[in-house]
Amino acid sequence: MSVLPAVVTEAFGVALVGYVASLALAKASAKKFKYTVDDNQEFLAHGLSNVIPSFFFCIPSAAAMGRSALLYSTGAKTQVACLISCALILVVIYAIGPMLYWLPMCVLASIIVVGLKGMLMQFRDLKKYWNVDKIDWIIWVSTYIFTICFAANVGLLYGVVCTIVIVIFRFPRAKTLNLKNVKEVEYRYKPEDNCESLKQVKIVSVNNPLIFLNAKKFHADLIKIIQKDATNSQACEDVNKCEQNMLLCSFSNGSCHGESLQSCHSERHVLILDCSGLNFFDYTGVSVLLQVYMDCKSRHIDVLLAHCKASLIKAMQYGGNLESESPVFFESISSAIDAIQIHRNYSKFSEQSEV
Repeated sequence: MSVLPAVVTEAFGVALVGYVASLALAKASAKKFKYTVDDNQEFLAHGLSNVIPSFFFCIPSAAAMGRSALLYSTGAKTQVACLISCALILVVIYAIGPMLYWLPMCVLASIIVVGLKGMLMQFRDLKKYWNVDKIDWIIWVSTYIFTICFAANVGLLYGVVCTIVIVIFRFPRAKTLNLKNVKEVEYRYKPEDNCESLKQVKIVSVNNPLIFLNAKKFHADLIKIIQKDATNSQACEDVNKCEQNMLLCSFSNGSCHGESLQSCHSERHVLILDCSGLNFFDYTGVSVLLQVYMDCKSRHIDVLLAHCKASLIKAMQYGGNLESESPVFFESISSAIDAIQIHRNYSKFSEQSEV
C-alpha cells in the first residue's frame, strides 16, 4: 500500500491510453471488415485481461498499432495469426536479434513506418474532416501534435479531455425540438373534414435526451414555439370573449349559442410532444416537462405526450400533479389526435343537446 500513491497516477494513464488505443483499433477493424463492436464488452475484456495477469507480475496488455497494421496488410483474419506472430517474435528475439544489433535505428524505424503505412494514409481524410466539422479537425490535428511532441499517453489524454469539454459545451446548444406538420402523421381521418379543427394542433418532436445540460434550452425553444403560434394574452382574450358570448346567448335563440360555442372551442390550442427521441432523462428534465405542462395550462393550451416510455410516465406522475379530466399520455401521435377529435365532437354534441 505504501507504493500505491506513487504509481496510481501512472497506472491511471496507462489504463486510459491502453483502453482508448484498443477501442480505437477495434472500431477501425469493425469498420473495415463490417462487424459491430460492443464498447462495454471491450471494456470488460480489457479489464479482465489486465487484472488477472497483474497477480503474476505481467506487463499491462493493450492493442499494438504497429502489429495490428502489419496484420491488416498481411490479410490476417483469426487469432491463429497472433500465434504465428508470437512465434516469429520469439525467433527474432533469440536468433535474429543479435544480428540486428548493429543496424542503425533509422533502418529499424523504416520497418515500423512501412507497417504503419495504412494508418499514415489517413492524413488524406483531413480535408474531409475539415469540410464536415472544423472542431473535430482541430482536435484531430492537435492530438496528433501532442502525441508526436510528448508521448502517446499525453496525446490520447489530451484528445479525451478536449472531446469531453467540446461535448459539454456543444450539447446544450444542440437543436432539441422539431416542429412537425399534421399531414406528416399517419391519420385515418380525411384532412378536408378536420382541417379547421386541426389547425390549432401543434406537434413538436423531442430529438435529444433531456438532462440538465440542455433542459434550459429545451424550455426556451418550446416557449418560443408556443409564443409564435399564439400569445398568452390572445388566448386569454379569446376565452373571455367565448365566456361572454355564452352568457349573452343563453338569453337568446339556440343558433347564436351554438355558433359562439363553436368559435370558443376552435380557439383552444393543443400541443403534442412526440417523445420517441427522448432516450433518457434526469430529474431536471422531468421538472422542465412538468413546468412546460403547467405553463401551457395557464395559457389555456392542452399538452399531450406521445410515445412516452414507462419510466418517463412514472417519473412525471410521481414528480408532479397531472390530475386532469382527459388523459395526458398516449401510445402514438395518431391516438392523441383521435382523442382530441373525439373530445371536441363530444363537447359539441353535449352543447347542442343542451340547446
